[in-house]
Amino acid sequence: MEKQTMRFAILGLGTVGKGVVKLLQESREMLHLKTGLNLELAKVLVRDASKPRPGFEGLPLTEDVSEILDDPSIRIVVELMGGIEPARTYLVEALRRGKTIVTANKDVMADYDKDLYDAGEIGDAEIYFEASVGGGIPIIRPLKEALAANTMRQVMGIVNGTTNYILTQMSQYGRSYEEALQEAQALGYAEPDPTNDVQGFDAARKLAILCTICFLSRVKPGMVYTEGITRVTPRDIEYGRRFGWVLKLLAIGKEVDGEIEARVHPAFIPHTHPLASVAGSFNAIYTVGDPVGETMFYGRGAGAGPTASAVVSDLIAAALSKRTPGRRAGDAHTVYFEKRVLPIEETRSRYYLRLHAVDAPGSLARIAERFGEHGVSLAEVVQASGGPDHPDDGGAAELVLVTHTVQDANLQAVVCDLKEMRDTVLRVDNVIRVEG
Repeated sequence: MEKQTMRFAILGLGTVGKGVVKLLQESREMLHLKTGLNLELAKVLVRDASKPRPGFEGLPLTEDVSEILDDPSIRIVVELMGGIEPARTYLVEALRRGKTIVTANKDVMADYDKDLYDAGEIGDAEIYFEASVGGGIPIIRPLKEALAANTMRQVMGIVNGTTNYILTQMSQYGRSYEEALQEAQALGYAEPDPTNDVQGFDAARKLAILCTICFLSRVKPGMVYTEGITRVTPRDIEYGRRFGWVLKLLAIGKEVDGEIEARVHPAFIPHTHPLASVAGSFNAIYTVGDPVGETMFYGRGAGAGPTASAVVSDLIAAALSKRTPGRRAGDAHTVYFEKRVLPIEETRSRYYLRLHAVDAPGSLARIAERFGEHGVSLAEVVQASGGPDHPDDGGAAELVLVTHTVQDANLQAVVCDLKEMRDTVLRVDNVIRVEG
């Protein structure tokens, strides 16, 4: 097969950038057999070209982005810098100049997708961003292409490997949150500052991208209700196990009556749910569409290898599209409507509540009365004495209450009332949603 050369540049040579270069070097002949293309790396933008890079000598390094943007022979720009600036500026300028972009940048895609789409319209250029969600899991292109005939009703996923690893350690080995986090940091799964992961911000950005594609309406990270895993204890996980549930940090998007639910929070799901068996640092994304029904995508959600796989896949698709005049495989624009994103108070779910109350006649009745006053019905109540979380509770009763499906505002009104019942309720330990 005759080779056609396609010149491209990479912005950033960190962990993922090196993974992409290595994969391209190792797979050059296979990629030619599959595509008929010779992918030529023309430039690599780095901060310091003099820095030693063992194993990556001889790369065409530059510290000047204009050498990439001003070169008309470079037709594809692969952005692997991370963060918002200067990545957003470079991507917008590349698109304006007619260069197709491939990016793994969830921050830019979640917050500044419109800037990119508008620049792409000006330059008649394409956008590929498979690696921005789910690492090596194919999800963006399947949603936009393979499932294009469907009306998507729901997308729900485990999209952060750090929190899934922590919750797996807590569930399987009884680790405390602090112990599991320290282990995740020691293994490199968690950053020294794990805030973006454990507080749910990383998952919220990825959910915003998924919701925008699934529901054809722009969802920004600030519209996503976000709650982290820092309050979860082994005690909660053990109670969930008694009910037949597994605890996960879920990113949940739904379209209900033309409005969108977008929320990230810990949630119990039945042990029979497809997502329940996703353990360790793995990710999975579960969707419901009409008429396809349920589908699930599973795999490594981060790391140099999985992310490089998604980036190179996009690079190949972009190169093939460039080779075929008029073909716009990477037209990423999916926003056709302006649907309202529901505030969390208007969403509906079942709830698990764990609290400590005075162990005296009538306490449970007074607590149940507050639920009834706000229209919240109870499905199950479990009572135990004391609890290992607070061994000095002296005569306190630990209660676990599970509600039927209820509007969030009603449940929060109950929680506020319970916290004011100081003569009966010592504390509300945790409130966790129940899905599925």
